[in-house]
Amino acid sequence: MRWHRLENRIVALFIVLILLVQLAGFVAIRKAIDENARASIRDELIIGERVFLRLLDQNADKLTQGARLLASDFGFRQAIGTDDRGTITSVLENHGARIGSTLSMLIGTDQQIKASTQAYPSADLQRNALELVAKAAETNGASDTVIVDDSLFQIVAVPVRAPVIIGWVVMGFPVDQKLISDMRALSSLQVSVMVSTRGGQWQQDVSTLPKDESGMLMHQLPQKPNTSSFIPQLTIGDNDYSARLLVLAKGSSNQSAVAVLQRSISEAVAPYRRLQLILLTISVIGVVMAIFASAFVARRITSPLRSLADIAKRLGAGDYRARIDIKGGDEIGKLAEAFESMRTGIANRELEIRRLAYWDPLTDLPNRVQFATLLNAAIERAKASNGQCHILMMDLDRFQHVNDVLGHSFGDSLLREVGRRLEQQLERENDKVARLGGDEYAILLPATDATEAIRQAKRILHSLEMPISIGDQTVDLGAGIGISGYPENGQNSDTLLSSAEVAMYVAKRRGSGFTVYDPSIDKSSQESLSLLSELRRALDRNEFLLYAQPKVELATGKVVGAEALVRWVHPEKGFIGPDNFIPFAETTGFIRMLTSWMLNKTAVLCAELQKRGITLKFSVNLSTRDLLDQDLPTHFADILARNQLSPSSMCLEITESAIMDDPIRAQLTLERLHGMGVELAIDDFGTGYSSLAYLKRLPVDELKIDKSFVMNMEHDADDAKIVKSTIDLGHNLGLRVVAEGLETLAVWHLLKQMGCDQAQGYYMSKPMPGDRFIEWLEQWKAPEMPSQSENMAI
Repeated sequence: MRWHRLENRIVALFIVLILLVQLAGFVAIRKAIDENARASIRDELIIGERVFLRLLDQNADKLTQGARLLASDFGFRQAIGTDDRGTITSVLENHGARIGSTLSMLIGTDQQIKASTQAYPSADLQRNALELVAKAAETNGASDTVIVDDSLFQIVAVPVRAPVIIGWVVMGFPVDQKLISDMRALSSLQVSVMVSTRGGQWQQDVSTLPKDESGMLMHQLPQKPNTSSFIPQLTIGDNDYSARLLVLAKGSSNQSAVAVLQRSISEAVAPYRRLQLILLTISVIGVVMAIFASAFVARRITSPLRSLADIAKRLGAGDYRARIDIKGGDEIGKLAEAFESMRTGIANRELEIRRLAYWDPLTDLPNRVQFATLLNAAIERAKASNGQCHILMMDLDRFQHVNDVLGHSFGDSLLREVGRRLEQQLERENDKVARLGGDEYAILLPATDATEAIRQAKRILHSLEMPISIGDQTVDLGAGIGISGYPENGQNSDTLLSSAEVAMYVAKRRGSGFTVYDPSIDKSSQESLSLLSELRRALDRNEFLLYAQPKVELATGKVVGAEALVRWVHPEKGFIGPDNFIPFAETTGFIRMLTSWMLNKTAVLCAELQKRGITLKFSVNLSTRDLLDQDLPTHFADILARNQLSPSSMCLEITESAIMDDPIRAQLTLERLHGMGVELAIDDFGTGYSSLAYLKRLPVDELKIDKSFVMNMEHDADDAKIVKSTIDLGHNLGLRVVAEGLETLAVWHLLKQMGCDQAQGYYMSKPMPGDRFIEWLEQWKAPEMPSQSENMAI
């Protein structure tokens, strides 16, 4: 039997439970039968004792009547009167023989034996006879059970009257086999009469037991019983008895005569044993029936479960077609209903998951995953036919601004409308439009050469020049389109998508509408593509390092802060300068992940310094995409909370060009950051084309002068004038002014004389790894400040 099967375990459980119940019942019944049988035996022995004593009394009455008949005989009285002892003895013998007496005697009024059937009566007989005569004188006759010559006798004494008492007739009758056989016939008890000898040993007088068993009985009796008692169990041979010990007589020399009434325990229990056998038979039949019943019930339970298990396996394998037809209102039926509901739900969710995995839920267009699959299939067909295929990747212009101003609901409707308009521009059935994410779309043009791809790009751009009306709003959109094709620009979908993405961003940057990917777009395009694909893996590989460049207070030389910078150490290409990867990070949007990494690492370093008692303000640069991220303030607040930093511990730097790319949205982000208590700085001031009227409304606290003006101000009067003007402008606006590019002590003194607040540059230190920044702080010594006259001379 396979015990791992539920059906077998249920059957086994039923059988074990039934067997336990039956066994417990059988034991209980057996114990009850045994107790009842023993109680019945005890009652039977008590009744038997009464019956036996009654038999003795009846026998004594019979003997007394016989003795009285003799005492009333005229001839016997005449013989006593004439003292004819021969006649008296003859009459005693003859009458005693008739009534079964073995001892007969005549005792005179002088208490002397006048005649006896025994030539020499024993002293015990004489003593017992005289004692009985004394009793008879008071009661007109008496009887007793006595021991005579180691045997048990019933003796009677009656007076002989003529009319006065002229003597006493004493007759003795042995307790013989007939008496105890009558007792056995009346009560079904075994009866044994035992008499103890003068030596203290029991000897059998008469018994209904076989001789060997009666001999065994003598050895189990107490030596000197004083009263009648109950003996719960005697083992005689192969039989167990319960017994009742009756003390019948006490003789001289501590002799005793007892009657032992025995009841066989096995005989008493025999009727109950038959009942037990019947119960056992019923139990066996019940177990057999229970086996079949439990097997039937287990089959009713496990068969649906096996069916459900098979269906579950099919569901696990992805087959949702099997219907569950198990019916019923019990738990199995409800479980089947639940399985059917689960099957339907899983099937529907599987369809939904497949749809979500391959289709964009907003526009119902293929998503990036399905587009890559379609592109790979088109590449395989092109390989087989030695043909070509091209893709167009498109990013909408000004969509983010429209989404922020008119709301996300309008933006979603706009994306759907753009998707429909692009589908309308397709000229062939195999051409496909996909939404890759955000406001990026891609168009697959199988079996198409570059010329045809360019023509399609122009048609799409022309279609997007037409305003789009949604509700009461009308918007104008443009787009930048990147074009790449097989086999010129790649052999697989990933390469073609990357190429098209690079071309698309070049088109948006140039404002050319569309750009066909060409490795000559820039002289490091292959390296750029490689870096572009590796940027996302660099974070996981922990290849970025946090650097810091100190900022000092020019008036005192005290270090008051530091600018956090990022460096990339490639495992194969070595050190890669920020100018080589930051632009691509901004172009691809990876800059947001990089900024998040910078904020986290800088916060950790700042918190570590504060634990050492060093309080500095760390600056981190934000890009254009960071300013457009409306979740940036919330994310930054979480970083500060995790590191237990106050917002005033950080300063976020933005460039003029980043602000002016989308001033409204940038200002919203900056106001939220400033409202948190974070200080803001305009970096590289003077290199952009910003409006001072607009800049004065920004919630900034610091103005950083670009290093291109600071580095040559010692030798270029124009640069010095620009720096001085910028410092004055910043102070007039209530801003703190920081100079970048401080490389000599002379420039330090010039900046200090002009009133510049802080500076950073190679004179203090080049950017250094964050773990060495603490060591540098301990070694830094500010230069000696010139006297007032020296300052005036300068």
